[in-house]
Amino acid sequence: MESDQKNIIEFTIIFNKHKKKIYNYALRMVSDKMIAEDIVQNVFIKLYENLGKIRNRKSISFWLFKTARNEIYSYFRNRKRKSDFRAANIDEIEIHSQENIESDFQLKEMKELLLKKLDEFPEEQKEIFIMREYGGLSYKEISSILEINIDLVKSRLFKTRKKLMNIFQQKLNSEVQGDK
Repeated sequence: MESDQKNIIEFTIIFNKHKKKIYNYALRMVSDKMIAEDIVQNVFIKLYENLGKIRNRKSISFWLFKTARNEIYSYFRNRKRKSDFRAANIDEIEIHSQENIESDFQLKEMKELLLKKLDEFPEEQKEIFIMREYGGLSYKEISSILEINIDLVKSRLFKTRKKLMNIFQQKLNSEVQGDK
């Protein structure tokens, strides 16, 4: 009885700590709120069923993202959909700055551009970026989840960031030119 209660408490702590990251990851991959919620639910059901089998509690984040990734791929396989992951609905993106309406609008516009451009990247590059920037995973965790070399993760992330920086730089330059 006491062991069951400890598992429930531990599960609740893990759920509260990781649910938002897993949801954001799923949402950015499937671009549908309901499906993302279903994926999160399935991931945490599997966690609850397997919590006693997970020996290394430090790897919970890795386990959750790996399970979420498998659920996402299962969703696409079951729906026989083309696995071109679309950008998430812009309304789902949190805007942290509340300084003024203009800066909020600019931030929203930049995030919209980021998601639009990110959607044009190869699937694996996009997934690496999302896992790192939105999921906060380490290079090693991403490497393990995607089953690719850690140097390849770093290289693809670097290329993605560089391309995105160039896109933003071009946008800023065009806005500066427009102000003249």
